Amino acid sequence: MTLLSPSDDLFDSILMADDRFHVEGYREGFEEGTRQGMIEGRNHGRLHGAKLSAEVSFYHGFALTWKCLLQNSEDVKARKRLKAVESLAGLIQKFPYEDPQYENLQEDMERVRAKFRQVCSLLNVAVDFREYISGSAGMSF
Repeated sequence: MTLLSPSDDLFDSILMADDRFHVEGYREGFEEGTRQGMIEGRNHGRLHGAKLSAEVSFYHGFALTWKCLLQNSEDVKARKRLKAVESLAGLIQKFPYEDPQYENLQEDMERVRAKFRQVCSLLNVAVDFREYISGSAGMSF
């Protein structure tokens, strides 16, 4: 068995410094990246959730308004329209507001959007949700 002289340890630490700093830098970078990723992910989720919430809220208000307008009408077409509006309201009522990890969120949202387009077609109103949002930008209250 050979004994290492103090000079061998000194050179080993110098030669291994590159590897040690590389590993240490990787670990620090990974930790910082994980922390930043969590922050960015949380912000993205908040923004996406707010947009989705605004869209669902708009559809809900739309359905309630048209339901009130169509409820007292005796017209046959109005009854068909009312049934479609009530169907839209029913889809919105079943929407999973409390479960942020709901697996079928996108599919359910597409069903709500499709029903909204159908109702808009029956009512002869504009279909684009973004038109309603941008149209209220100039309001003073």
